[in-house]
Amino acid sequence: MSVAPLKNDVFLRALMREEVPYTPAWLMRQAGRYLPEYNATRARAGSFMGLAQNPDYACEVTLQPLERYKLDAAILFSDILTVPDAMGLGLSFAQGEGPRFAHPVRDEKDVAKLAVPDMSKLQYVFDAVKVIRRELDGNVPLIGFAGSPFTVACYMVEGKGSDDYRLIKSMLYARPDLLHRILEINAQTTALYLNSQIEAGAQAVMIFDSWGGVLADGLFQQFSLAYTKKVVDLLKREREGRRVPVIVFTKGGGQWLESIAAIGCDAVGLDWTVDLAAARRRISDSVALQGNLDPMALFGGEPAIRAEARRVMDAFGPVGRGGHVFNLGHGISQFTPPEAVGALVDEVRSYSPKYHGTKV
Repeated sequence: MSVAPLKNDVFLRALMREEVPYTPAWLMRQAGRYLPEYNATRARAGSFMGLAQNPDYACEVTLQPLERYKLDAAILFSDILTVPDAMGLGLSFAQGEGPRFAHPVRDEKDVAKLAVPDMSKLQYVFDAVKVIRRELDGNVPLIGFAGSPFTVACYMVEGKGSDDYRLIKSMLYARPDLLHRILEINAQTTALYLNSQIEAGAQAVMIFDSWGGVLADGLFQQFSLAYTKKVVDLLKREREGRRVPVIVFTKGGGQWLESIAAIGCDAVGLDWTVDLAAARRRISDSVALQGNLDPMALFGGEPAIRAEARRVMDAFGPVGRGGHVFNLGHGISQFTPPEAVGALVDEVRSYSPKYHGTKV
């Protein structure tokens, strides 16, 4: 595939801790329900899966936030649960209820049926990557993503979202062998899935370990981090003549920052509970850091939004040999006023050059 040269690579260079003129910004879940144009496209698609499985619709919503805001990266519009759906678990999204699986994995018989799926079942994702890369025309890089093996396993076992993770934790304590088998299959599948996204044109990839933080210390390392590391170890790290950076984000994982940073990723995402200045000292700029504004700050009005954005950048401080990508500490709320995002992105772009020693 012939692609346009990249015009803005600030995001990729920041992930590699190279000198950049300002702190790049993008937002987790930046293509989503807070945007009226997204809701209009989803209505045309008829359902969430109708949106995600149509490369043209997926491209349309991926580009929508970039048309409004000066963001420094696009992220593929998809869902972490497309992977277990390809395994035959029967994914559906009921209105107002979130994702559900028709065939959750609960016992030895269910686990025995699991296998790494044929990636042709996910071709619609790779086709979307190609279409988005073409339509981006080199304006900003495209991020591909997947859920971590443990986070995906949570949904596979619980059958839906959970408040207490009772079913997967029951399996973890009673039949750890079954959970390890699920996690091994998930790790192999996730690496293959992300590599296919990279081959299709993703210029960076992110692993969302959204639920790793619900595990006890010791169990996080054994059941979550070890399998995320397996994925990272298997990833293609160069494409189109440059590094393909890898970001790992564990919500609630701040206490394990040093361990996460040591698995071979290029950047670690942080939620809003982490002191960014202390985090930087703890890892001695060995990797870049991404984050970490509380998404609820976007409901505080423009003066508060700008002040909180400055507070995050002040906490990271002079970039020097470090790397900082500005982001939220988790996905943007569907109720966020679109103008709040505009104020946030403007503040990051206008305030951050003071920490980079150059003017935009």
